[in-house]
Amino acid sequence: MASKQIASHVNTSAPDQDVERIGSQLEEENEELFDYSKRAQWLRAAVLGANDGLVSTASLMMGVGAVKPDIKSMILTGFAGLVAGACSMAIGEFVSVYSQLDIHLAQMKRQNNINNNIKQDQDQKETLPNPIQAAAASALAFSFGAIVPLLAASFIKDYKLRVWVVLAAVTAALLVFGWAGAALGRAPWVRATVRVTVGGWVAMAITFGFTKLIGSSSVLG
Repeated sequence: MASKQIASHVNTSAPDQDVERIGSQLEEENEELFDYSKRAQWLRAAVLGANDGLVSTASLMMGVGAVKPDIKSMILTGFAGLVAGACSMAIGEFVSVYSQLDIHLAQMKRQNNINNNIKQDQDQKETLPNPIQAAAASALAFSFGAIVPLLAASFIKDYKLRVWVVLAAVTAALLVFGWAGAALGRAPWVRATVRVTVGGWVAMAITFGFTKLIGSSSVLG
């Protein structure tokens, strides 16, 4: 009698264990098959926005600093670049996402008119991107990146030291942004980090060099 109870317990618990094991395997497979490209919409607005704010503002400050080394000129230039860039990013993202939204809505309307499916139309609208949220995310991300060189240069009066501190702060931020973008997208982080960092250096060097050349020549009188 006892042996029958044990056998019955084994037979009833085995299917439960199999179900749990299969469920865990399916979860692992779904994680492996997850399409990380779905993160591209917000990842582009966040990481790339911050990187744009960092590089463009630092390049402006370096360029103006090449001909006007006083701290006030560099800070005002960086602040103007932050405000202008954040507004530009927000407007550009709003227009871009709104254009995509119009296309999606028109396509959904054509499909649902054919299928006469009102509920599906409502469900699909809930999954569409929000232009206002995308614009706000871009502006905030740009401002977050732009504030790095501004803070680095704000409290240093010596020009040469200020330039090196800004360069070091921007380099550190570029490394972080490059790594973050690669990590969130499950991409190789070394190549992404090097690409972002070198690109930022090149942008600052070109801006500094051309501004220095024009400022020291007779073009501006």
